[in-house]
Amino acid sequence: METFNLPPLREVIDQYDIRAHKSMGQHFLLDVNLTRRIVSAAGDLTKEHVIEVGAGPGGLTRSLIESNAESIIAIERDKRCIMALQELSELSSGRLKIIQADALTTDLAKIQPKPSRIVSNLPYNIGTELLIKWLKQADQYTGFTLMFQREVAERIIAKPGSKSYGRLSVISQWLTKAKLAFHIPSTAFVPKPKVMSSVVNMDVRQEPIHPANQQYLEMITRLAFGQRRKMLRRSLESVGGSELLAKAGIKETSRAEDLKVSDYCRLANLVESDSD
Repeated sequence: METFNLPPLREVIDQYDIRAHKSMGQHFLLDVNLTRRIVSAAGDLTKEHVIEVGAGPGGLTRSLIESNAESIIAIERDKRCIMALQELSELSSGRLKIIQADALTTDLAKIQPKPSRIVSNLPYNIGTELLIKWLKQADQYTGFTLMFQREVAERIIAKPGSKSYGRLSVISQWLTKAKLAFHIPSTAFVPKPKVMSSVVNMDVRQEPIHPANQQYLEMITRLAFGQRRKMLRRSLESVGGSELLAKAGIKETSRAEDLKVSDYCRLANLVESDSD
């Protein structure tokens, strides 16, 4: 691991007057031991092209350029942070590229060579939205190592029967091997958020866990979990209800949280075949 003689991140924040904006969901992680731990959770980055979203003043970016990653692209929309990141770019021997852009409107799959992996401390206010967007192009990545607020992380890894199990659980686990890496206390951030954060490691599967059309799978899970207190015969009434469940071999008294990922795939395939 290559290390650099850099000023403390707090000094950089003061130098460029980088104050976290609540509207951007910014909470800066300053502890280098934690940023290195995030990079370590991503696994061997040799030959990987890493994308970091929401680089901020460069805490995680520093640890990424210390890694063996082939290259790093840092996406940041805040103009104040770009100047601080430029200093890191000059030390990276050409491996770090900085792009000022909004990740929500940027097609990351088109800007980075393959194989690529997203490693990011995501802004709380758009983290889920970004993940859903990237999962639609999951085959363009080797995986994701992402920090969310703990509640979102628990939804990603939740198992059937739990309160956290929902649409995000199904789609994430259908496409990736999702595991909780570790938790990060709120005291590690500036400013201190009201919630604990968690890092999730998501390695993209070579093939989805069960064949299905993603469009139909998203539709079925939206209907099921949109009315999760109801039995599926009611919440899925618009796509066949009891008849659909019978074809799939699923009890009509089941509720959304009772079904495994493979069950939802089976339902999605039946709805797709009926629509042909």
